[in-house]
Amino acid sequence: MNYFQIENDAIIAGLFLIILTGLFFSSDSTNVFWKKLYGIVPPLLFCYLIPGFLNSYHFINGETSGLYSFATKYLLPASLILLLSTANLKAIFGLGNKALIIFFTGSFGIIIGGPIALSVVSLFSDNFKIAAHDAGYWKGLVTITGSWIGGSSSQLALKEIYGCTEELFVIILVIDALVSNLWTALLFYGAGITNKIDSWLGADATLIEDVKKNILKYKETKDKPADLKDLSFILGIGFGGTALAHACSSIISKLFLPHRDWLNLHGLEPFSSQFLWLILLSTSIGILLSFTKVRKMEKLGSTDFATLFIYFLIMTIGMRLDLFNIGANVGLLAVAVIWMLIHIISMFVAAKIIKAPFFFVAVGSQANIGGVATAPAVAAAFHPSLAPVGVLLAVLSHVIGTYAGIISAWLMRFVG
Repeated sequence: MNYFQIENDAIIAGLFLIILTGLFFSSDSTNVFWKKLYGIVPPLLFCYLIPGFLNSYHFINGETSGLYSFATKYLLPASLILLLSTANLKAIFGLGNKALIIFFTGSFGIIIGGPIALSVVSLFSDNFKIAAHDAGYWKGLVTITGSWIGGSSSQLALKEIYGCTEELFVIILVIDALVSNLWTALLFYGAGITNKIDSWLGADATLIEDVKKNILKYKETKDKPADLKDLSFILGIGFGGTALAHACSSIISKLFLPHRDWLNLHGLEPFSSQFLWLILLSTSIGILLSFTKVRKMEKLGSTDFATLFIYFLIMTIGMRLDLFNIGANVGLLAVAVIWMLIHIISMFVAAKIIKAPFFFVAVGSQANIGGVATAPAVAAAFHPSLAPVGVLLAVLSHVIGTYAGIISAWLMRFVG
């Protein structure tokens, strides 16, 4: 027992916000030490591990705290609404058929890649197959689908929907970071030899010029400082939409309860869960709002609010983690590597068939795997004016992330 254990949630919440502030400032620093550190271990992982350390050494008690419940019920749906309401779907579809074909091929490779990779590793290792079945590895692996298509918000939503344990989730986070960061590094290298790759693909590089022209029509206005009215509007949209999603999800989930046995038989039992409908409705509300003037909230900082909510939620999940129960898992790493290879191969095959430039492969892949943080950087490695392409495709990834994860989970559970 730790006599210095903090039991007051108000104190814990304040402590978490102070830690987040430190992480945000250091990750934005030009200091070489911080750049190297976060190049190896992303800030997102620290958001999970620091509270886990505090819980493991009994400075806080994640099981008795109410912060986790508050964050999953209110902050997660609000973040989904705020993120998706800023999606400029018109600009996304203006990128052209080849860009979208390659992007969706990459998404499809991720959806089916997980179940295939899990089957392959289980086929060659009976020990892994038994462990995967007993520990429910698929519940953790499906969160990678959410991470690779949709980002942290979809990953966390799928974690809650399918009940991934904290101990499994932290292993998944480490594997996710390791595999995805390695692929990102290879994409940056590929940007330097893009002419050779385009020649092999037989691609028409002039397509990139057409994309540049379309990009000039995107995001002409600058962000403006938000005032009190703007801030209240952002919060009103986020939590007002969350309230609507809570009300409707309660009604819809009750309609499915009489059919629970049939749903269980077909691997669809999450559809009787109010939380699943809360997430699906929040996602849908955000997408619908993106077709209205609400989309302009992005200029006021709505995505920053959403990001803060997500990072705080990750800290409340981390505070339930016991670091002493974590172990390495070579089998899960093998699944992730094979999974990534399926994603990569599927995109290159599609690019070869339709003669799409390597730029579309690199940015389409990173929009799925890396999201809004790294997709623009990879796009800019080809040409600075192309960075918005990464932004647009990453936003599209956010739109389909949770839906894609549910499909992948349905396939994966029959394997694992």
